[in-house]
Amino acid sequence: MNLLRRTLCSLAAAALAAGVALAQQTPPRPSPVPRPVVPEAPVPPPPDVDGRSWVLMDYATGQILASKDPDLRVEPASITKIMTDYVVSAEIANGKIHMTDPVTISERAWRGGGAGTDGSTSFLKLGSQVDLKDLLYGMIIQSGNDAAIALAEHTAGSEEAFAGLMNAYAKQLGMVNSHFENASGYPIPNHYTTAHDIAILSRALIHDFPDDYAISAIKQFEWNGIKQGNRNTLLWRDPSVDGIKTGHTAAAGYCLAASAKQGDARMIAIVMGSSSEKARADAAMALLNYGFRFYETHKLYEAGKPLATPRLWKGEENALPIGVTDPVLVTVKRGDYEKLKATMDIPATLVAPFTKGQQIGTLRITLDGQPVQSVPLVALADAPQGGFFKRLWDSILLWFHSDKKADAGAK
Repeated sequence: MNLLRRTLCSLAAAALAAGVALAQQTPPRPSPVPRPVVPEAPVPPPPDVDGRSWVLMDYATGQILASKDPDLRVEPASITKIMTDYVVSAEIANGKIHMTDPVTISERAWRGGGAGTDGSTSFLKLGSQVDLKDLLYGMIIQSGNDAAIALAEHTAGSEEAFAGLMNAYAKQLGMVNSHFENASGYPIPNHYTTAHDIAILSRALIHDFPDDYAISAIKQFEWNGIKQGNRNTLLWRDPSVDGIKTGHTAAAGYCLAASAKQGDARMIAIVMGSSSEKARADAAMALLNYGFRFYETHKLYEAGKPLATPRLWKGEENALPIGVTDPVLVTVKRGDYEKLKATMDIPATLVAPFTKGQQIGTLRITLDGQPVQSVPLVALADAPQGGFFKRLWDSILLWFHSDKKADAGAK
C-alpha cells in the first residue's frame, strides 16, 4: 500500500503543483503611463452651490463624491418624471406595453396636465390617440404633465395604480426615502424624495435603459404643431451634458438632475431647491466640473478577458477561465490610482461542472485598506464534467491533495 501510494504521489506531483487555486489571488492591473514625480496636489472641498440639498455621484461606482443634506426629504416637482420614465421603460422592456401603442388622452390627463393648467404641457387634445413613443418624448423633453398622466393610465390602468408601481420600483432600486403619489410631480401631500434617491434613480435609468435615457439629450420636440425646447439649459452650455430632467414648483424651488460624460468618466449631479432657473444650472455645472477636475476614472479590467485560470477538477478541461461580465471602472481622487489594490477571492477547490456566467468568486478593489468596489467573478466559458476516467483520476488527485493539506495542518 505504501509503494502504491508513493507511485501515485509521484504521478500526481506535477498536477498538484498547478492544481491549488489560491484563495487570495492578485489579478494583473494595468499601469498608468509614467509621469514625472511632482508634489501631490490636494483636492479642495466641493463648491458651495445654490440648493437646499444636492449630490454629486460617480456613475461608475455609485459613490457619492460630495453632497449637502443628501437625505433631506423634499418635494420633487417634475423631477418625479424620471421615476415615471423608469417605470414606463421597465414595463416596455418586460413586454407589457409597447412604443407603438396608441394611447387615448383621458379627461383626467387633459384637465390635470393640459393647456388649461399652469404647469408644463404637451398640448394633447382630449379624446385623441397618441403613440406611446410621442408621449414619452413629450414628457421627457417638454416635461408635459398631460403626457405623464396619459402614460401612467395606459401603463397601469389608473394614475393611482401607477403610483403603486413607482413605489415598488423605488423600493427595488433602494430609494429608501422616497414616496410617490402621482406621475407628474404635481404638489400633493406624502409625495417626496431626496437628492440621494434621485441620484440612485438617475444612475439606474442610464444603466438599465440607455436608449430611453438618450431621449433626455434631445433639445426640442414638436407635437401638434407646437415646438418646445428642453428645459435643461445645460444641453446648450456643455456638449458633454446629455440629461436628465428639470423641475420647479413654488414649494420645491428650482430642481435639476444632470449628467455628463467625458471619456470613460460619467458624473451625475442632483440639485434640489435652487433659487432660480439659472442658479440650478450653475450649481449642477459647478458640481459636474468639480467631479471631472478632481477625480479620474480608470478602466481596470475588460469584460470577458480572463483574470485568472485556476485548476478545474473533474472537468473536460484542467483550467477554468474567470473574469468579469462588464468593464471594471473605478473613480478616485486624482493621484490615488497608484494606491489601488485588487484581490480575487476564489475557492481553493473548483469541481466541475460550471456554466458560463456562473459566479465563482469576488474581485475586491481597495484604497488605503478601505473597500472601493466589489465585483462578481464569473466563469467565462461552460465547464462540463469530464469523462469517467478523468473524474476518477481527479478524485485520486483530490484525495492526496486533501491528505496533504491535512498533514500540513497537523504540523
